[in-house]
Amino acid sequence: MSEKAKTDRVKTLIWDKKSLRLIDQRKLPFKGIYANCRTAEDVASAIKDMVVRGAPAIGVAAAYGAALAALKYRGSNKDEFIRFVLNKIDLISATRPTAVNLFWSMKKMRKVISDNKNLSIDKIREKLIKEAGLIERQDYAINRRIGENGAKIFVKSKKKLKIFTHCNAGALATSGYGTALGVIRSLHEYGKVANVIVDETRPYLQGARLTAWELYQEGISFFIVTDNMSGYFMARGEVDIVIVGADRVAANGDTANKIGTLSLSILAKYYKIPFYIAAPVSTIDLQTKSGKDIPIEYRGADEIRTIFGEKIIPDYMPVSNPAFDVTPNENITAIITEKGVIYSPCRKNIKKLFIDFKISS
Repeated sequence: MSEKAKTDRVKTLIWDKKSLRLIDQRKLPFKGIYANCRTAEDVASAIKDMVVRGAPAIGVAAAYGAALAALKYRGSNKDEFIRFVLNKIDLISATRPTAVNLFWSMKKMRKVISDNKNLSIDKIREKLIKEAGLIERQDYAINRRIGENGAKIFVKSKKKLKIFTHCNAGALATSGYGTALGVIRSLHEYGKVANVIVDETRPYLQGARLTAWELYQEGISFFIVTDNMSGYFMARGEVDIVIVGADRVAANGDTANKIGTLSLSILAKYYKIPFYIAAPVSTIDLQTKSGKDIPIEYRGADEIRTIFGEKIIPDYMPVSNPAFDVTPNENITAIITEKGVIYSPCRKNIKKLFIDFKISS
């Protein structure tokens, strides 16, 4: 793969009707290698080990994992087939606890089975595969609408924007285009981006490795900073807006996102810088009342102890590695979705959006 290949030519995932190929995000930006998933177990491992990451991308990959389970069943007993696929759906669901898109996707696949349990095995299998493809196509279309809705907030601005972003909420975190980076892409199309500041996003460096790589392919002006430099640039007036993605939004607007997002929101609030979340409606979890109810994933110590396989902290020193933190709704200017922009009061306006668009919770 050419280093200068356009991001829109790079597929986060490729379904070939018998396997799911996932670009290995652990290897970017230096290598463009695809991992081949032939079973639901392969997909579960890819999600857990962060071969694929980003809440929407995880949801799409998980759906194809369920489809692979249906393809791999070789028996003729329908009840056994249904139990087999549901068991694999449970396996995939257990991979990462914070990103709600995973559970939304698996709920859809369970519904396909429930709604079609009177059909033959072959027909149920076909419908599961079709649903996974639909989830992928819808995700891309949703990202484009998020980008456009976000751009509309700023298109009348006379000046170009200096934007700060965290982690990776781009094409690589979705089936294409991106959420937070989708808004940035749309703003770039309108000629409204002066520069993007990308923080490294320790400990997994998704900003430095993935977001910067995507911006480079698109020809969008950017530079990389370490995570602890954000306040410096905000204090100097070099940030007009902050825009990030989300892994789960509670009913009151509290938002879980990659660790470090909370700190950015506090700094942005102090310096009176607008702070935006960009996420699909599927990321909003009405069953979770507030941020304190969002489960936070803790990952292995080696992600902190090592960088690219090089140990920087000895084993005898304890570390703690929460993968996400929760930004309170009062720190968020607005949540940009494919259905519109949700302003404060978040709880009231989230509920209104679900009612207006007749969205199932």
